[in-house]
Amino acid sequence: MTTINLSTKIKAPIEIVFDLSRNIDTHVQSMDYTHEIAIAGVTSGLIELGETVTWEGKHFGLLIQHQSIITAMVNPTYFVDEMKKGHFKWLKHEHLFRHENDHTIMIDKFCYQTPFGVFGKLFDWLLLKKHLTTVLEKRSVHIKNISENY
Repeated sequence: MTTINLSTKIKAPIEIVFDLSRNIDTHVQSMDYTHEIAIAGVTSGLIELGETVTWEGKHFGLLIQHQSIITAMVNPTYFVDEMKKGHFKWLKHEHLFRHENDHTIMIDKFCYQTPFGVFGKLFDWLLLKKHLTTVLEKRSVHIKNISENY
C-alpha cells in the first residue's frame, strides 16, 4: 500500500474549499494537461454521497478510465472517493478540511495499491507515486487559486 499525504493552506472559507474540491468542473480544469474529462455518472457540478463519476484522461501516454464513488461525506469537513473500477488493485482518497484562524487547511490522504505484484510495486516506486503526487499538488494549487479569488 502507498499513501500520499498533502496539506494545503488556503485563505478562504471552508465551505468554498469543500465545494470546489468536490466540483467536477473544477477537477476537469485542474487536469487540463492530461485532457481528463468526466464521461459518465456525475459529469458537471457538485458530486454528492453515493454518486459516481467516470474519468477518462491520458496518463503515461495511455488513455485511461477510472470510476469513483463517494462513500462518505460530512459537509464541509470530510468526504471520501473510492475506486469502483480502474487500474489499481484498490484506491481510497480522503479529503479533510478544517478551519484554522482565517484559513482552511485542505488535507488529501491518497492511499492505493497497485496490481501485478512486484512489477506493480516497482512501477509505483519508479514512476507512479511521483506522478500521482504531482497530480494532487496541481489540483490543490488550482483549488487554492480559485478559492482565494472567489
